[in-house]
Amino acid sequence: MDITPYLYISFALFAIGVLGVLLKRNALIMFLSIELMLNAANLLFVAFARQRGDTTGLVWVFFVLVLAAAEAAVGLAIIINLFRSKQVVDVDQYNTLKG
Repeated sequence: MDITPYLYISFALFAIGVLGVLLKRNALIMFLSIELMLNAANLLFVAFARQRGDTTGLVWVFFVLVLAAAEAAVGLAIIINLFRSKQVVDVDQYNTLKG
């Protein structure tokens, strides 16, 4: 089985995620871009696990999905709290974390 198409799709998804984090100032878009990068890594884990016939990559996918679920719960709670305080989701408006 050739995994080249999976590599290209994964690299494209990861690049879209990186561009979303670097170029957009919306907290929700940045949050979704990070999730997109995690899913691109999951696609690579599954592709390499299938090529090698090993289940280790699938175990790593499980751990990444658990991490993504925890990030979603905590990240969305933080975004909701920030939105309630300032009524915007633009990350340039939040300077309360500066020391």
